[in-house]
Amino acid sequence: MQTALLKPFKRYHKNPIIQREDIPYPCNTVFNAAAVKYQGEYLLLLRVEDLRGYSHLTLARSGDGYHFKVDSRPWIVPSKDPAFEVYERYGVEDPRITELDGKYFITYTAFGPHGPRVGIGFTEDFEHFERLALITEVDNKDAILFPEKINGQYVMIDRPGGFGGARGDIWIQFSPDLIHWGNAKVLLAPQPGWSSGKLGISTPPIKTAEGWLLFYHGVRQTGSGKLYRVGALLLDLNHPEKVIGHTPHFIFGPEEIYERTGDVPNVVFPCGVIPEPDGTLKMYYGAADTYIAVAEARIEDIVQACKLEKSAVRPRAAKSQT
Repeated sequence: MQTALLKPFKRYHKNPIIQREDIPYPCNTVFNAAAVKYQGEYLLLLRVEDLRGYSHLTLARSGDGYHFKVDSRPWIVPSKDPAFEVYERYGVEDPRITELDGKYFITYTAFGPHGPRVGIGFTEDFEHFERLALITEVDNKDAILFPEKINGQYVMIDRPGGFGGARGDIWIQFSPDLIHWGNAKVLLAPQPGWSSGKLGISTPPIKTAEGWLLFYHGVRQTGSGKLYRVGALLLDLNHPEKVIGHTPHFIFGPEEIYERTGDVPNVVFPCGVIPEPDGTLKMYYGAADTYIAVAEARIEDIVQACKLEKSAVRPRAAKSQT
């Protein structure tokens, strides 16, 4: 088996690219950034945890995708609107960005006294942000939107459950309006092995000739705590509820000291990828819930890694949510 398919990513040699000292106001840590290219500039939407332990979202900007300058103040903070306030009271977390219908939609985890649920909003200029709705009940997080409608419907992948020892499966849902979601089906469930604890979708899909390419994280409980690593998933272009293939092994995991040591050790957790014109991609990831780092790979290598063992994709009966 080719090394490029087993370990397709190469870390940037000056990782981590953002750490607490780069945030121009007091905070505890920075991690799990969404990523997008906007008007020729690389943008990261950082999850920043303040000294109380509550999270908000702050923009960082770069001309080359490696050297970022963080904005002087937060951009998206917990809402004071009564419709959102109680559900975001303890923070807004782990954003993902999808360009869709000429806007940039941001899915995020709203965290409040009742637990985590998924919120969605949009921006057209990365200056103004408008919330649309809270689109799930608790406990739910790790949501991404597809960059186009499929068969006339919006498509979202999320991860209900996965808390307090409960299983965490990756689900797909459909909507006519980005607010009302249903016809949910399971895409992938934990199995014995590297991701036996729980799964969660990590990054918005990249459209390839072979299918929709996405990254997901898998969690394994070890004797010294949880271990977060990354796999890849390939979905049918016209029927994204159909799994074409997924990596039978992890393709990226904690190795470096900044991934092994931090507020939550042994974690690599991507929330954003940016495809480049040369067929590579930049994957931005949180490292040990303490840093932002970046790694690069060839898109084709990851697509082929998803097709290594088609037998790894086991048929599952469709399930419904009401």
